[in-house]
Amino acid sequence: TSTLFAPPYSKKHYATDEMASPVNTTDRLKHLRELMASSKYNVAAYVVPSEDAHQSEYVAACDERRAFISGFDGSAGCAVITMDKASMFTDGRYFLQASKQMDANWTLMKCGTPGVPTWQEYLTNHLPAGTRVGIDPTLLAAAEGGRLSAALKSRGGGDLVAIEDNLVDIVWGSQRPARPEDKAFIQPMEYAGESHTSKIARVREQIEKEGAEGLIVAALDEVAWLFNLRGSDIDFNPVFFAYAVIAKDKATLYIDDVKLTDAVRQHLSGIVVRPYGEIFGELSLLSASLVQSKRQVLAGQTASWALVQALGAENINIAQSPITRLKALKNAVELQGMRQCHIRDGVAMANYFGWLEDQLLNQGGNLRLSEVDAADKLEEFRRAQEHCVGLSFATISSVGANGAIIHYSPKRGSDALLDVTQMYL
Repeated sequence: TSTLFAPPYSKKHYATDEMASPVNTTDRLKHLRELMASSKYNVAAYVVPSEDAHQSEYVAACDERRAFISGFDGSAGCAVITMDKASMFTDGRYFLQASKQMDANWTLMKCGTPGVPTWQEYLTNHLPAGTRVGIDPTLLAAAEGGRLSAALKSRGGGDLVAIEDNLVDIVWGSQRPARPEDKAFIQPMEYAGESHTSKIARVREQIEKEGAEGLIVAALDEVAWLFNLRGSDIDFNPVFFAYAVIAKDKATLYIDDVKLTDAVRQHLSGIVVRPYGEIFGELSLLSASLVQSKRQVLAGQTASWALVQALGAENINIAQSPITRLKALKNAVELQGMRQCHIRDGVAMANYFGWLEDQLLNQGGNLRLSEVDAADKLEEFRRAQEHCVGLSFATISSVGANGAIIHYSPKRGSDALLDVTQMYL
């Protein structure tokens, strides 16, 4: 795995065996179904995606709702709970893990195998006609929300119900981890190579070319890039929770005040800063003027169904964000930074391979060192390099058959011992 360079953001370490026994979800599902059946919500099915409100690949602990309700903590999957069944849809990377982590309350839906529908197909084709399906609209991509809503309506008058209160959060209660309050910090020009004011100006040029009124920025990496800021809200990712709206004459960053230092506030001089959750109300106020002007606001494909509902589907154009294209074309400073970090990481890897060979051949490490021991040592060598403060993802340290498990991450207590007669990945 490669390393990233910024203030600390990777907090997970190799600890106890997370796959030792399934989580008992009986009480959790019972509470959830009681909420679903209540007059306040009145839905016959409830969807729990893996993603957060920004469609992030990795999520913060407070957003690991699917893992909480099911016990399965793989990175990909979607849970669908009805009054008499709980189904987990995931792909072949996680069949083994999911079967070990989930209890008898759950049915594993092995996506990609013959006869197994996707979770969307399951909702539209396998549930009774007219079913009301509930979901937190912030966790569903806008385009997916539109397609699914239309599909349900076309089949017997079903309905995709946007439930503002996340029902899993209610079940989770006081045990749910708090939202991160880590401080955002500045990405210096020596690493960024371009000021945030210059980036915003280039984004405005793209908005004008599209004939749009503005751009909603929902992807966390795009917000971080645009404002030359970084954070540590999600493990292994230098991002922070925020939205942005770029208009012709105003740039607004929606971020909670607790995350701002005096230096960051000064850095954001000229930028309107609003609380994180206020974007929905302000988009609702904007919708009327957009109808009058007959112009739309652009939004990237990570924009949520909730953002579309706030602004109005007729007022928003969901397409590839112009920031995706701008960010992909690296400037000279970024290119040089990438080269240098790979050189440093190469030094760490060389040091590690030398240490590993000596341990296995000369120091009695064979059948004594474990996968976690080796992973921890590699991280130690990486952290010894200048600027390194964490991993970009958990080290894949695997012996023998474990090397065949996709995205394998060893856990202390269940990890295998290094063996010179077996392949080590």
